[in-house]
Amino acid sequence: MVIKQLIYLDALAREKHFRRAADACHISQPTLSTAILQLEEELGVLIVERGRQFKGLTKEGEVVVAHARRILAEAELLRQSIAELRQGVSGRLRLGAIPTALPMVAHITAPFSQSFPAVSLTVLSLTSQEIQTRIDQFELDVGLTYLDNEPLDGVISKPIYQESYVLLMRDDSPLAERNEITWEEAARQKLCLLTTDMQNRRIIDGIFRSVGQAPVPAMETNSIFNLCSHAGLLGISSIVSRQLLEFFGIPIGTRAVKLVQPEAQRTIGLIVADRQPIAPLARNLLMMTGPIGVLGPVR
Repeated sequence: MVIKQLIYLDALAREKHFRRAADACHISQPTLSTAILQLEEELGVLIVERGRQFKGLTKEGEVVVAHARRILAEAELLRQSIAELRQGVSGRLRLGAIPTALPMVAHITAPFSQSFPAVSLTVLSLTSQEIQTRIDQFELDVGLTYLDNEPLDGVISKPIYQESYVLLMRDDSPLAERNEITWEEAARQKLCLLTTDMQNRRIIDGIFRSVGQAPVPAMETNSIFNLCSHAGLLGISSIVSRQLLEFFGIPIGTRAVKLVQPEAQRTIGLIVADRQPIAPLARNLLMMTGPIGVLGPVR
């Protein structure tokens, strides 16, 4: 068994297509197929269900892939650790962030890049569930996600900031002159909310349930930009995070009003896999990132 065979198998498990997996590894398709056949012969099990096309992994293949990813992650950790001793921190850091936290990512990555210029960064917009899954499967180094709303497994976390909520509406709406709006009042508005696969939406739904409300949104989106832009439509209001508006500013023609009763907050922070030792890139990002305060007033 050689590392390259495991790399090819990991690529095939991700791409679910022999040619695309070969392209991802910069090799020919016959080379990839031969390497996986050799791995099957060495382990004495069928790893891939074959037909004219890739059909999937066998049960044994799923076990092999899980171990392969763990071995590859350990090999990468070894490379990073040696590189850190010889030439300082370098390599590529993969960070996944929930959509509502994307505006805050620059406050984390900018100082990190300044301190470690030899490190390249990849930032992906992912749901909280995707972040957990990709960390479990060694596909992400760090996540920026909710810490205190839904359980997290097998991670080390560090709180970064508190997310709070406002009702965003046209500035000529009847409630626009208010300083505060209760969640119960917000439930009676025509709402645009994120889709239910987003944890932010599940948080919002939970807050509404806490005050005995269950509004049906007039519009759903998986885009925070659509969430804000639709609040400019007559009769539509959106519930957005205050931090999002602190970063991007209030859209023209709209006003943000604080939501109260309750004054809900959720903690967002960094997570890394609880594996020792922690990979140098993830460890350094975790160590140097401190709390992010309120950026400015929202009016």
